[in-house]
Amino acid sequence: MSIEVLVPNLPESVSDATLITWHKQPGDTVIKNENLVDLETDKVVLEVPAPESGVLSKILKEDGAVVVGGEILALLEPQAVAEGQKTTETSPEPDEEEEANIPLSPSVRRLIAENALDPSIIKGTGKDGRLTKTDVMDYLHKKTLQEAQLIVPSDKAQQEAPKETEKPAPSPAVSKDEAESRGISNLRPEQRVPMTRLRAKVAERLLQAQQNAAMLTTFNEVNMQNVIDLRNQYKERFEKKHHVKLGFMSFFVKASIEALKRFPAINASIDDNDIIYHGYYDIGIAVSTERGLIVPVLRDADQLDFAGIEQSIVDFGAKTRSGTLTYDDLKGGTFTITNGGIFGSMLSTPILNPPQCAILGMHAIKERPVVENGQIVIRPIMYLALSYDHRLVDGREAVQFLVTIKECLESPAHLLLNI
Repeated sequence: MSIEVLVPNLPESVSDATLITWHKQPGDTVIKNENLVDLETDKVVLEVPAPESGVLSKILKEDGAVVVGGEILALLEPQAVAEGQKTTETSPEPDEEEEANIPLSPSVRRLIAENALDPSIIKGTGKDGRLTKTDVMDYLHKKTLQEAQLIVPSDKAQQEAPKETEKPAPSPAVSKDEAESRGISNLRPEQRVPMTRLRAKVAERLLQAQQNAAMLTTFNEVNMQNVIDLRNQYKERFEKKHHVKLGFMSFFVKASIEALKRFPAINASIDDNDIIYHGYYDIGIAVSTERGLIVPVLRDADQLDFAGIEQSIVDFGAKTRSGTLTYDDLKGGTFTITNGGIFGSMLSTPILNPPQCAILGMHAIKERPVVENGQIVIRPIMYLALSYDHRLVDGREAVQFLVTIKECLESPAHLLLNI
């Protein structure tokens, strides 16, 4: 009797998923719990494992199909694997077999599938020879350069070509490098690809935020000198004790929680004609990935210490790179922090993450002249931006909220002594 491979149950907030890539084809032998296919939802990529060992007999949903929870994807025929099978002719060499068993992350598998690549010819630089996204991108870059060189003939090829096909040489005013550059620049490739589910969802939510909220942004600046000094003084002891590095994000999370406690309207949300005041602090940390923007959530962040916050952020980063973030990691959230400063952003107006009514934007730390006690001194300054929904948050509350964060960061003792 055939075994059905089903779409796993999807959360209530997710109506369907898109089938990205099959990793097995009809006739292939599969092992129980081996990943058969990737499904992309609005938030994460789901791996569908084989329910039992056997042979994949039939694929019912092809790549690009939109499926719902419980729908049949394929059929498996049970097959007992006999011990001591002769695999002399069909088994790969030990090195090849070991390489073939190295798992690939969803992002790597997608790049390989989209570009019809053979992963065995790409050298992996990850742990145990694992293929990383950077390895695939470097391979594609080199391949593109090689194709461009083939299109633009070399000087030798031009000399050997028949005279009737020769083109006029560049004028003396044009250098050889410039001529070659012009030859390459004549290539005008275009590629049309469908928008990923995550990218489409991000676009939808950002447009919704702009259309359905009275969004304003207020700005301030913070002197990061005391935070930097405190971090430099204790970062080695902190890492030795907690086995995680002390970053700036934990200071901003703690400062934001303190400000949210003083101004509860900023930790609230609007539901139709009702205001929901949240008595907990689930802080979303915006993360940019190759698939798009995602926002993992620190649950009950007010109950975490600095080490707990930093460890949670490290864990989110590891899950993001390996493609193992779950719905529970992403759902909910009462307030969001985004750090454009890691990309060099000096100033920006972050967009709300509905149904939240506020988002804090961090930016790059730059040394600037400031006045202290009547003297001009150089200090590390960061611009802060708070975007908020004016339907729920008054300008006075937004400004004071940002001032509270500024005070907590410029005097870190406020965070440590709870004053």
